Amino acid sequence: MAYRTRIKVCGITNQEDARVAAAAGADGLGFIFVEQSPRLVEPDMVRAITGQLPPFVDRIGVFVDQETEVVEEIIHYCGLTLVQLHGSESPEYCKNVSCKVIKSFAVGPGFDSEALAAYADVASGFLLDTYHPDMAGGTGVSFDWRLVERVKPPGPVILAGGLNPENIGEAVLLLKPFAVDVNSGVEYQPGRKDPDKLKRFVDEVRRADKQARRASTPFLG
Repeated sequence: MAYRTRIKVCGITNQEDARVAAAAGADGLGFIFVEQSPRLVEPDMVRAITGQLPPFVDRIGVFVDQETEVVEEIIHYCGLTLVQLHGSESPEYCKNVSCKVIKSFAVGPGFDSEALAAYADVASGFLLDTYHPDMAGGTGVSFDWRLVERVKPPGPVILAGGLNPENIGEAVLLLKPFAVDVNSGVEYQPGRKDPDKLKRFVDEVRRADKQARRASTPFLG
């Protein structure tokens, strides 16, 4: 079976960027519902965008320690198919979400990989991002990818943190993640995507996939 790396483009804030990302080959689009984010988007805008997306493109809401009731309201109002949780949400919290959950973990020196085990039965994927003391994601900085071998998530790996058209090929070949998550690496300003960077990013992922298949190396997930 010919595996391919799935691609999520996060931080979508407008219809045009959503259209361009989907046309470039994104498998999922991320919408950030976090007050502190420069890419915060209102539910009305997300509802308008998701209503125009083609089939088989996931609609992913990004949250940080938000009340479950609020998350559920946004899921149903915006037609989300997945949520991505970047806070300290417990396994019980994840279990009570009505759609599939991606749980994010910040990876850095001294990261306790045992923390992931508790989410084995409630998370559909494990997003590994760069540790930052003041940010829950969107740092624009990559972490030491070799740490993933020690983490060993109990489910599909989604790689994030500082990915861009220049380094994504190396990342895919080294880790063979189930999916990659790009945000600032394909922007010309926060919340606005660069069509050329988006296309180059997707092209580099597909090029790396072909190389991985020729080498018969397994994918994580």
